[in-house]
Amino acid sequence: SSPTSSFRLFVASNTESTNDPFNSTTTFISTPFNHGATFQPLKPATLPSSTNSTMFFFLSLLSTLFFIPFSLCQPPRSLLIDCGATVTSLIDDRQWLPDTGFISIGTSRTLAETNLSPTLSTVRSFPLLHNNSRRRKFCYVVPVYRTGKYLVRTTYYYGGVNSQVSPPVFDQIVDGTLWSVVNTTEDYARGTASYYEGIFLAAGKSMSVCLASNTYTESDPFISAMEFVLLADSLYNSTDFGNSSLRLVARHSFGYNGSIIRYPDDQFDRYWEPYGENNPTLSRGENVSINGFWNLPPLKVFQTQFAVSRPEQLLEFQWPLTPLQNSIYYIALYFADDTGTSRVFNITINDVSFYRDLNISMTGVALFANQWRLSGPTKIILSPAPGSTRGPLINGGEIFESGDICRWLGNNRLSGAIPDLSNLKLLKTLHLEDNQLNGRIPSSLGNIDRLQELFLQNNNLTGQVPTSLTLKPGLNLRVAPGNPFLDPPIP
Repeated sequence: SSPTSSFRLFVASNTESTNDPFNSTTTFISTPFNHGATFQPLKPATLPSSTNSTMFFFLSLLSTLFFIPFSLCQPPRSLLIDCGATVTSLIDDRQWLPDTGFISIGTSRTLAETNLSPTLSTVRSFPLLHNNSRRRKFCYVVPVYRTGKYLVRTTYYYGGVNSQVSPPVFDQIVDGTLWSVVNTTEDYARGTASYYEGIFLAAGKSMSVCLASNTYTESDPFISAMEFVLLADSLYNSTDFGNSSLRLVARHSFGYNGSIIRYPDDQFDRYWEPYGENNPTLSRGENVSINGFWNLPPLKVFQTQFAVSRPEQLLEFQWPLTPLQNSIYYIALYFADDTGTSRVFNITINDVSFYRDLNISMTGVALFANQWRLSGPTKIILSPAPGSTRGPLINGGEIFESGDICRWLGNNRLSGAIPDLSNLKLLKTLHLEDNQLNGRIPSSLGNIDRLQELFLQNNNLTGQVPTSLTLKPGLNLRVAPGNPFLDPPIP
């Protein structure tokens, strides 16, 4: 039998300006939802699954929902780091800093290729071997606003910096959270750079981004650029960033085949890639009005549409273009229509109903689901409802993998000493077992107030187990088996 989940539909409208989009006249409808798809787990590691999860849909009927404190004509509040650079530079009226103030290890290198954009022309590479020992992790530490919600983007262009044909494969970790595996091989073979984007909550006044070797790392890790963009409160606000993060899978402007849409069109410099090749008939909407989307997509996304030509026609497409690993995803779809006619349709994702009788106009509609399980190829079908005089359309979409910030780092071949993690104030679970860690256990781990579970078994730790951990109320602490040189805890 199919697992049954429930969802709540939020229909929000309010003509008053407010900084809180939830502070509005809201109708709640609870409905059982039959989630009948079957999934096969894919590698690398998948997130923990739950048979019964809550699906949240947010239908934003756009009047003025909130006051936007970010000016559309000003650059985003951000920290831009040009890795490997030695001087500050101004690129597109935005200041990029050299990375020397944020990391003390690695080597600055200038690529031999010409005609590269300034941020791709230099890299910082990190030697795996140091004094005949293999290093595992290399960390940037940058200042941030505590509790700020940040878009973090890392960019990589290999340029043969390691004198190897193919770029290395390695991990990237944000504040102790395994973010993703960095594999730029296919992009580099096409002559393009690779970027990775995630959204994270700053737990303290600094944030770390680390490059770490894994079992596939055969040469020195490297990085070209790093960006930290402070986001407005309304963006992606259905996600509990205290307990999870978002990893970008795809962000597209449908019906568009130009260059990537970014700042200044997008005030937060998000990248909207074109989804315009081999599409059905495209139409354009030039007069739409979008003043209150919570995620603040750029107006340019709504100036092209992925549409069908006949009112009875289905709009069917695969999105994202690559298969997905079995996991939980945040989905946002954006619609607007300036024709003034009836355009009503239903939406299914992998043959599961996503929304019914969606009626769009020039004021725009946004649909959000923040806990939707997907696996493999994803097929989206927009089908016209009875009586609709126009066929379905779609303007834009975003999809993120929703990740647990406590994703375990056990059995990841980590080595070296355990760093000071006391700034991770929200950390509840830390699994570092089955690695190659050495040195003493930091007593500062006992200063993490919310820490409830700490697994350190099967490493090479030495010294005494700190009393700040052994006496910490409610802590599930495991240091054995393994760690043969670790003194037993004092009774």
